Amino acid sequence: MNETVNIRELNDLIASKSSFVSMIRSGMDRRIVGQKHLVDSLLIALLCNGHVLLEGVPGLAKTLAIKTLAGLVDAKYNRIQFTPDLLPADVIGTLIYSIKNESFEVKKGPIFANFVLADEINRAPAKVQSALLEAMQERQVTIGEETFPLDKPFLVMATQNPIEQEGTYPLPEAQTDRFLLKVVIGYPNKEEEKAIIRQNIHGVLDPIVPVVKPAEILEVQKIVEKIYIDEKIENYIVDIVFATREPSKFGLSDLQGIISYGASPRASISLALASRAYAFLQGRGYVIPEDVRAVCHDVIRHRIGLSYEAEANNIGADEVITAILDKVVVP
Repeated sequence: MNETVNIRELNDLIASKSSFVSMIRSGMDRRIVGQKHLVDSLLIALLCNGHVLLEGVPGLAKTLAIKTLAGLVDAKYNRIQFTPDLLPADVIGTLIYSIKNESFEVKKGPIFANFVLADEINRAPAKVQSALLEAMQERQVTIGEETFPLDKPFLVMATQNPIEQEGTYPLPEAQTDRFLLKVVIGYPNKEEEKAIIRQNIHGVLDPIVPVVKPAEILEVQKIVEKIYIDEKIENYIVDIVFATREPSKFGLSDLQGIISYGASPRASISLALASRAYAFLQGRGYVIPEDVRAVCHDVIRHRIGLSYEAEANNIGADEVITAILDKVVVP
């Protein structure tokens, strides 16, 4: 009975604290046509204190999306264009000798912001990627002998171009696992394309008016942590993840030769976190199976390895995840 009361109180708290969600969505809509899934994915990552790896061809408003979100949250935004000659110091910062003071001074890099766009992350060598991912994971940066905490909230959106592989350094699987979500976005439909043309030929975009403060986002993150996950939902999440590791035990013997390795425990954690954030966006203080299913593809697609057999048969991670969701028993 107490549990029911707590959930009711949590629902009321969410209702009072989630008004900014609709304002952010409407603010994004004024700048970006379509791409609802991208907007919701950025909100989920923001509420979970996670990061997003975004894959899509050029010109799909990836940069505009996170820049607009930063403006709506009234937060600091930096963009890092990853190139083959980039150095770790270009991301995190370095020590510079001051002749005036006769000492080394810290020059902080662009990682010191609330929202960071790592554009075309696979164009930079592994050393630079590692520097960024370490900062993402540890939420701090060490320059010389000093350690600096990163700003809060802190969200990195890294982009990858799927159509150009020459001169790129693909992210190792262990590093892509650090991203809460991997979102794949496609082209707009005809109506959206016409709206994009109309919006851009005028050349004037509405100014971005902040609708929420970073401190309020930190407060909401704590509310999301309180969202209730029943043990049946936990079992459902674990079953989905284990089905990627031992598909034959779940009646998915045909996937045995398709999956070369399954999702890590970080997938289970991320699935639970993202499900909570999705429930918050729906105005609920508890997670239901539909929340898990809604975020499952984005959470797991970059955490499973596919065999040569899968590539030969043109089977992608999304088809594998869909087959698992269709087979695992829903509580």
